[in-house]
Amino acid sequence: MQYPLELTFKFWSLTPQMTIADAQGAPLFYVRQQLFRLKEVINVFGDANRSQELFTIKADRIIDFSARYNFSDPSGMVIGAVKRRGLRSLWKAHFDIFDGDQVVFTIEEENPWIKVIDSLLSNLPFGDFFTGYLFNPTYLVKRSNGSIVMKLCKRPTFWSRKFIIQQIDQINDREQTQILMSLMMMILLERNRG
Repeated sequence: MQYPLELTFKFWSLTPQMTIADAQGAPLFYVRQQLFRLKEVINVFGDANRSQELFTIKADRIIDFSARYNFSDPSGMVIGAVKRRGLRSLWKAHFDIFDGDQVVFTIEEENPWIKVIDSLLSNLPFGDFFTGYLFNPTYLVKRSNGSIVMKLCKRPTFWSRKFIIQQIDQINDREQTQILMSLMMMILLERNRG
């Protein structure tokens, strides 16, 4: 994959839809989340035509703040998982990325004050319009030793939600898949915050 990657939400859609494209604009992943499901199941495709399913993300329980989301390939082999770290995520978004039962990476919000200011201003008339342009969260993906391997930054936009994914350090293909699936799931869970 050629970095940086661009993650874009479709703006005028009843169901959340996102695409991830590489630096050349070639689509890599397409996700369309289904509404009104008690137990979340998300299919990840190679393009918007949904002709080739690449991965499936499944919650381990019905509607829960700290559910674990397992990702598997089309054969059903589990590749990894992501889980929000409960109450710790109320102030500052924090997710653990698993390989089996072992935490191999964490995703942390770089500056939690952005969330606070965004929440306050979005309650003002037309405030929501400006917060999408002015306050843009950044999420860091770190190894267990604290070294940063990827960064996801929201781009300033008025109408759509666009994020840039940058690779900071070397990772293997399995780690890359675990991180990208985790970032997609994290953004779906955090999407109401800006």
